[in-house]
Amino acid sequence: MKKASLLSYVISILFALVFILPVIYIIFSAFKPSAELFSTNPTFIPRNWTLDNFTIALSKGNFSLYIFNTFLVAISSTIIAVIINTMAGYALSKFRFKGENVIMLLILSTIMLPLEVIMVPIFSVLRFFGLYNSLWALIIPPAATPTGIFLMRQYLLTIPDEVIQSARIDGASEWRIFWSIILPNAKPAIATLAIFSFMWRWNDYVWPLIAINSPKRYTLQLAIANFSGEFGIDYNSIIAMSALAMIPMLIVFLIFQRQFVQGTVESGMKG
Repeated sequence: MKKASLLSYVISILFALVFILPVIYIIFSAFKPSAELFSTNPTFIPRNWTLDNFTIALSKGNFSLYIFNTFLVAISSTIIAVIINTMAGYALSKFRFKGENVIMLLILSTIMLPLEVIMVPIFSVLRFFGLYNSLWALIIPPAATPTGIFLMRQYLLTIPDEVIQSARIDGASEWRIFWSIILPNAKPAIATLAIFSFMWRWNDYVWPLIAINSPKRYTLQLAIANFSGEFGIDYNSIIAMSALAMIPMLIVFLIFQRQFVQGTVESGMKG
């Protein structure tokens, strides 16, 4: 192995450790009793392992309901986002019409707009349709995103136009082409979009804070931020739920990591 390659591996491992050690520390801390968690001589690995932090949080904090709400929002929003963004990417990559570049430019320009700029108009629309304080207020607004449309368009540009033209000559409808050709060939990009969408909805805090006011409809991140007792904050339960909140994201990434890397790389290969 060359020295340059060895050095790059060492640097990569060091950077990985910098990012992963705090995560591992949170996971270990979730299994510590209160006395050990706030000890003046803290330890990295628990001396006395306990599951009390999880059982107390799930019972007293009603986190089972918040986990269900978060799963419902993340999964539903991801499914809708994948369908809409893939359709939009297909139209912008394989159809030629007047103003297509202008439309794509307008879509990309919205990436520069932070949520704080558009949250008031979105909130007004939700109130108008009676969606305020419902889980639909968290599912519908992020259904179409400029990042998702751009990702799918760039990837679908790598699919040869000749394949689609041959299917049209054979009499296939546009729906048949979309379901039988586009979707199977776009699996890496779809997996990438699904991971991003699930991650954004799972970790979202600002928008649920605005769109939800009933504790029964809290998502996990909103519940963790608002979890406090009458006389103080139960840090043990908060740490336990924070550690539990990491698990779904790790599982999703481990399942789709191969498609994620492939989709991310190939989406930028053609413009």
